[in-house]
Amino acid sequence: MGDDWVKNGAMEMISSFQVLPKLVVFDLDYTLWPFYCDCLSKNSMPSLFPHAKDILYALKDKGVDIAIASRSPTPDIANDFLEKLGIKSMFVAQEIFSSWTHKTDHFQKIKQRTGVQYNEMLFFDDENRNIEAVSKMGVTSILVDDGVDLGALRQGLSKFSQNRSLLEKNKQRWRIFSQKSTSSG
Repeated sequence: MGDDWVKNGAMEMISSFQVLPKLVVFDLDYTLWPFYCDCLSKNSMPSLFPHAKDILYALKDKGVDIAIASRSPTPDIANDFLEKLGIKSMFVAQEIFSSWTHKTDHFQKIKQRTGVQYNEMLFFDDENRNIEAVSKMGVTSILVDDGVDLGALRQGLSKFSQNRSLLEKNKQRWRIFSQKSTSSG
């Protein structure tokens, strides 16, 4: 059985939410894996944080697409590591490039590539500046301390669900307001 409890727990958790993101985006360094890939050589054998792989598989199994947004200055090493870990093909978009824009360029490219709107995305990263910048775009964003784990996933799905619920309430209020405005004019 081994670590099946993580994937099973993630699957159960994902099933418990009525509203899911269309796309979950992950940073790499200190979010999916416990290192900066530019500090290692291509010959190194990478590893993921303990819950990361099972969370990725659970999301895919539940029909949620996943993507990468990484500001790594060594995209060749990052891509090699994704290949070695056997997860490279899981991602519908992989934006891995050095940037000073706190990942806004990455998300513009992800949106362009996937057609998924920002408010339908969930993002995990270990750097607050990225979380703040991407949140301003309308992406539900979660800061992780020690990599993505079941706790971070629960927090992300809960926050995403709350944000979508607020969005729907605001749309409903706007429709009612618009109807009152047109009927009283």
